[in-house]
Amino acid sequence: MTRAFRAGLWRLADPKISLASMASIFLGTAAAARDGRIAWLWLAVTVLGIFAIEVAKNASGELFDWRSGNDRAVALEDRSPFSGGKRVLVDGLLTTEQTAGIAVATYALGVAAGLVIVRLQQPAVLWFGVAGLAIAYFYHAPPFRLAYRGFGELAVIVAYGPLIACGTYLVQRGTVAPYVFWLSLPLGLLIGAFLWINEFPDFRADAAVGKRTLVVRLGRHRARLVFAGIIGLAFVGLLLVRVAGAPGHALLGAAGFIPAIRAARTLARAPEQTREIVPAQALTLLAFLLLALGVGVGLLL
Repeated sequence: MTRAFRAGLWRLADPKISLASMASIFLGTAAAARDGRIAWLWLAVTVLGIFAIEVAKNASGELFDWRSGNDRAVALEDRSPFSGGKRVLVDGLLTTEQTAGIAVATYALGVAAGLVIVRLQQPAVLWFGVAGLAIAYFYHAPPFRLAYRGFGELAVIVAYGPLIACGTYLVQRGTVAPYVFWLSLPLGLLIGAFLWINEFPDFRADAAVGKRTLVVRLGRHRARLVFAGIIGLAFVGLLLVRVAGAPGHALLGAAGFIPAIRAARTLARAPEQTREIVPAQALTLLAFLLLALGVGVGLLL
């Protein structure tokens, strides 16, 4: 295993890539712990399966973005720690064959983990797994190419909100409490906001290769207003979860509101300057992590 291969594999499998999915798993697990005992073995298998699919999604996405020219079209001044792909092919760390091999191996691992859960623990989770696998692969891949056709944002909200949180809860409890679904929506919206702001530095590259994200379709000036709207909707939704039976302590997730608002203000000032957007990307990441942590701790209280 060469140094370049190890570096490329690390980029695809760096645990930081799973912050969104782990935040959703944490929320689902906290809700399950509130309602009963945690089966730690099955939680470990759940985490393994979702992490494997995350790595696979990154690897297959690199291949399809390479073929479209998307990652190669990102100018040096538009590179960001949070956007522009993993660049394992652009930077020559991996070959297309190695990247494809990693994708196949990790998709297989994720599917295997899911089938073990379906066979031995909870058959109903099959449909959550099928939906998650389809979103992961077809996010970039034809014929659907969700990210290229303006459906990527919705796919991310669904996957990292209700799909993962409710699926995690289902593995533990054998059903899905309605309040878990409603709590997962604000989290999904904030993770969707993180994707949304990450599309700003990629705007020119995406437009050049026909990747019609919603930010490309709207233009950056209108899209910055939508970003603020997504954040507002997320926190209004959080305030309303009490109606769905969630405990009042779940409102601790409102701690994410401050960095979210700061991110919206920063983006509003300079939607076309990547150097100015990077701090707003970091603040949006902090916002969804604080929301997940606050809601989870609130549920455990």
